[in-house]
Amino acid sequence: MVSITPSEPVKRLGTGWRWWFSDNIYVPVDSKIEFRFRGSRHLLVLYNEGARTSAETLIDEQYSSKLRGSDRRLTFVPAGHAYREWFETGSAARVTFLYLDPAALHKADGEGSLSPRVYLWDSLVWETASKLKKAIESRGANCTAYLEALSSVLAHELSGPSQALAREPVRVSRGGLASWQRRVVVEYIEEHLGEQVCLVKLAALVRLSLHHFCRAFKQSFGVPAYQYQVQRRMEAAKLQLADRAISITDIALSLGYAQTSSFSSAFRKTTGWTPTDYRREFE
Repeated sequence: MVSITPSEPVKRLGTGWRWWFSDNIYVPVDSKIEFRFRGSRHLLVLYNEGARTSAETLIDEQYSSKLRGSDRRLTFVPAGHAYREWFETGSAARVTFLYLDPAALHKADGEGSLSPRVYLWDSLVWETASKLKKAIESRGANCTAYLEALSSVLAHELSGPSQALAREPVRVSRGGLASWQRRVVVEYIEEHLGEQVCLVKLAALVRLSLHHFCRAFKQSFGVPAYQYQVQRRMEAAKLQLADRAISITDIALSLGYAQTSSFSSAFRKTTGWTPTDYRREFE
């Protein structure tokens, strides 16, 4: 597992089985954090969201990056290599560590070995890694074949030319939110998970009309603002469900659900698990 220093402000929740494991990390704003890892499994780091005021990512003290923009970037650490990363957060950050057994992540074309990739941006790799993360966390009984197929695809994509993997995103269309607008919206939603999201308020915060905001939000995040809030609520619920001292009813109320049944329905629709079944995984 990746060591995190200091561990106090960080929240983490992991799940997995057999050759695959997912570890979700939440780092609050105004934190300085360091990650370290060296192990027998491959490590794929997904930078889901968060602004950094300063940062450095290194593998074997050779491959390095000091880029600060983190949304939808990835770092790949092959088994046996040393990974070290530190950063200071300008907004709350969410990172996912995927631990992958080399037996699962065999190269589809059978050529050579996988190389380190630091802070890369590649839409194909990101989409495959996101599907793999979701499949690991769903832990369906008939999921093994799908996980193996995704792992094979991921290995093939990671084995591509490094210059292709390091390229910057090409913006096909305009109209999304600016980085400061995304940061403001995300922070507001995180601070008001227990309330119904007010689109008019969000639009005003980023100085846009309601129509323009709704269109720009969906273009930036891939889903409408309401659906994004539901997703964030479910991620927060996962963290709370790991603490058996908190009742499911209290979790539901803290996230804005007046009825436990409504929360359970939303949780199952999003994760494929009931809250009770998900909590049993931590027994």
